[in-house]
Amino acid sequence: MSDVLIVEDNETLAEGLRTSLELEGHAVRIVLDGESGLAAVRGDPPDVVVLDLMLPGRSGFQVLRALREEGHQMPVLILSARAQEVDKVQGFRLGADGYAVKPIGVLELQARVSALLRRATPRGGRRGAPHTFGSIVVDCDARTVTRSGEPVELSRLEFDLLEYLVAAQGKAVSRYELLKDVWGYQRPVGTRTVDTHVHTLRTKLEDDAAHPRHLLTVRKVGYRLKA
Repeated sequence: MSDVLIVEDNETLAEGLRTSLELEGHAVRIVLDGESGLAAVRGDPPDVVVLDLMLPGRSGFQVLRALREEGHQMPVLILSARAQEVDKVQGFRLGADGYAVKPIGVLELQARVSALLRRATPRGGRRGAPHTFGSIVVDCDARTVTRSGEPVELSRLEFDLLEYLVAAQGKAVSRYELLKDVWGYQRPVGTRTVDTHVHTLRTKLEDDAAHPRHLLTVRKVGYRLKA
């Protein structure tokens, strides 16, 4: 059983979300404002947080920033009526692991939360020896990356994206596959999120981000990792 914290000021909606997630076997807590959300995480960290943006007091963005600055690494799914891409990009930059727009269907919510929990709790124990390409070493067990022996700081989503490309073993992976399996989207969406995160990875890992040697674009498809 996983512990889910819902930070949502609409009590009716929050109770509906609770019912949907409890049907999947999750234990669900509800808080109605940003300060209470922070207090709940600090007092008893959940396995995943479902976070509204337009909250009384602290906004969802402020809550997310505080959580990440304090070192809390549990997955956070933003659930908001704000559908503009600028809000989605801001959420991911602050450390969100997923972004869904209200209203959301029961099955989509369940699938998104389950996907975040799977990524946060690897199955099958160890994943093998660290993977090396060029001067980069990726240790999937420790969730660490080094470049020429120096640690590279990646966000949770950046690491999840890199790990997915590593697991593909050089095969091309489509943008839709990445959005579905890394971000938890259940249907095609028009977004540059994948491209933005790949660009960020290139700036951190490639000698020349404009002419990458490892994180390669596959025209009209997506990306692949060349070892």
